[in-house]
Amino acid sequence: MNLILGGGIAGISTAYHLNKAGRNYKLFEKNASWGGLCGNFAVNGFLFDYFVHLSFTTDEYVKNIFSQSTPFYSHNPIAYNYYKGTWLKHPVQNNLAPLSVQEKIKIIEDFISRPVITPKNYYDWLLVQFGEYFTDNFPDRYTKKYWTVNSKDLTLDWVRGRFSLPKLDGILKGAFQEQKDNFYYAKEMRYPKQGGYIAFLNGIVKEIDIQCEKQAALVDLKNQYVEFADGTKEYYETLVSSIPLPGLLRIIKDCPKEILNAADMLLATSGQLVSLGFNRPDVPNHLWEYIYDEDIFPARVYSPSLKSPNNVPEGKSSLQFETYFSKRNPPKLQGEQLLEHVISSGEKMNLFSKTDIDVTDYREVKYANVVFDRERKNAVKAIHEYLDTWGVKYLGRFGEWDYLWSDQSFLSGKKVTDKLIGL
Repeated sequence: MNLILGGGIAGISTAYHLNKAGRNYKLFEKNASWGGLCGNFAVNGFLFDYFVHLSFTTDEYVKNIFSQSTPFYSHNPIAYNYYKGTWLKHPVQNNLAPLSVQEKIKIIEDFISRPVITPKNYYDWLLVQFGEYFTDNFPDRYTKKYWTVNSKDLTLDWVRGRFSLPKLDGILKGAFQEQKDNFYYAKEMRYPKQGGYIAFLNGIVKEIDIQCEKQAALVDLKNQYVEFADGTKEYYETLVSSIPLPGLLRIIKDCPKEILNAADMLLATSGQLVSLGFNRPDVPNHLWEYIYDEDIFPARVYSPSLKSPNNVPEGKSSLQFETYFSKRNPPKLQGEQLLEHVISSGEKMNLFSKTDIDVTDYREVKYANVVFDRERKNAVKAIHEYLDTWGVKYLGRFGEWDYLWSDQSFLSGKKVTDKLIGL
């Protein structure tokens, strides 16, 4: 029996592919509903995903799975950036035109004289690509808000393919005139017409069995069974887990101290979601927006109602703000205090007025993103080697402890299944 812990996209993919291959499995999810970070929640008729969630996969296999599950909207991924009261098209480096002449001169001068060094960390890499002034005022600021650590504390094994790297003529062109071209690394964003992002999985979920509200409380690797919080026990031949590594290791019986210490070295961000529903249809201007001002705590905001008008009641609209914290950078505000801060910040940004608000919601998500700090690589290596010795299969963003998008997490489940069935 293949026992799968975690009913997010990676675990669901594993169950789907095992079922397709005619192999036995049991899939257990601790929450009352499946989906993990691909899930959503409703507030008085307003539907909100957990974080921004749009599909831009170029993998034809995943695209087919998703498109066969649900009708979807196709969006041109045009995003914007808020910086000191100015709105700039994303990515900023290609769209400097709205900035003051003085700031553009500083950015261009620093770009021309940027250092020629071998980067030792993410900050060094940014300097090499953009120069000091742009680095300090844009990506370095955003790093502290999104990753909760300084750029100098991040490694480079997550960066490739995630940035537009214009040459001098590209920066100059964007500084002198508004650019109509989209320089974002994705050219299309897809989103289900109904049911939120999770609807992309509807086609495969109906083919598999998921047991929800089954939280693993103990894993006995020697005797190959899992005990659940409800007192039940399941034996397995192969254990497959997408549970975040720190949580998995803490419930493994007799887990070695050095492995638990390695787990303590892992760093992930937690997310604070402030979701707002509005009593008019035209509040959002852009699909999503990045926020660089340090006195505005959210790192970004997106519009569920622009992703799909079916995410809101007729004649209304919505926004969701994302703020991040971690064990190295605790939350500045929580609950009602953060909610009030977001509302006042939204008014400051001229996004809406307080009187436009129909519904509000605040919630926290324990695991949002894996942080690529200096300790990550060695800690993950030690943990994976330990799990390998017991034949435990790990998958997904927090099982592999990697920066995986949803399509990559789906393929992570397929990859594990292919190994299990000998492909």
